[in-house]
Formats: sequence, structure tokens, C-alpha cells
Amino acid sequence: MFQRIRSKDSPQENIHRLYGVIVAQAREPSFYEDYRVPDTIEGRFDLIVLHVYLVSRRLAQAGEEAKAVAQGVFDLFFQDMDENMRELGVGDLSVPKKVRAMGEAFYGRAKAYDAALIDGSRERLAVALHRNVFAGDVGDENAAARLARYVHSAGNRLALLEMDQIVQGKTTFPHPEEITP
Repeated sequence: MFQRIRSKDSPQENIHRLYGVIVAQAREPSFYEDYRVPDTIEGRFDLIVLHVYLVSRRLAQAGEEAKAVAQGVFDLFFQDMDENMRELGVGDLSVPKKVRAMGEAFYGRAKAYDAALIDGSRERLAVALHRNVFAGDVGDENAAARLARYVHSAGNRLALLEMDQIVQGKTTFPHPEEITP
């Protein structure tokens, strides 16, 4: 049973730290250089979605407190997206529509990734990643297959971490370069 997390840090500090780890991993240059993820707003969004999804999936396996942390990370992610759009000059009236579309994109991607991971089908996951992260571009199938191997590796690494480590933002991901092409 998941025990109450004891930390000198507030839950909000832990959520911000965890989200910071997720964003830092999604910004890892080798995703854009070696994996050929498009270094665009959409490509960066998709990598953050992927990492938020992986952490949320792991947190969902624990008790209510961990699920509350997952919800906090999810909320912070969308707050961050809202702020980023405003900084990019998106009009105030269209931001809520765009955030809603991002929410729908997140849930659609999570559903596709879940289905592939539940099946244990790396090929199905590669197809979903190719469609979402690489926008179905021809020639990126190998990069999508490598990213699918990374997702499995990251999921396995998260599974080995104690829940307290994750909730306190002491999460580690594999370095993308560790995954062979």
C-alpha cells in the first residue's frame, strides 16, 4: 500500500520539481538531433506530452496521493502551455480554444500509447509515435521505432523507482543516447 509521503517540501514544490524534470528531459537535444524529432513548437509539445504521460501512467499505479500529484503535473503542464501561447502572442480570446485542443490531443495520444503499451506491441507504439510526434512524415519510421524503444526503456526505469522518488521530483529517465538506433 502506498504510504503517505513525508517530505519537508510542499506538494506544490514537488509538483513543480517533477514537471521541471519532465520538461528538461523533453528538451534533451539528442531527441531533436539523433531521433530527428522536429524541433518545432509541435515537436516539443509532443515530447512533453509523452513524458507527462509516462510519469502520469506510473503515478496512476499508486494510491490517491500519487494520483493527486499526477493531476497537479497535468494542471501545471496546461498552465505552462497557456502561458507559452500568450508569450508567443496568441490572442487572449483564442487561447482557451487552443488549450482545449491541446487537452484533446493529450488524451488522444495517451489513449494510443496506452493501447500499444498494454498490448506490449512496440510496433504499434512506433506507429502511434510516427503519427503523432513525426506527423506521419515518410522516412521517420526508423526514428519512431527508436523512440518506441526509448519509451519502453523510460517506462521500465520509472517502474523501478520508488513512488516517493517520483512524487518528490527525483525522477530519472534514460538518456536518449543510451538507446541504440
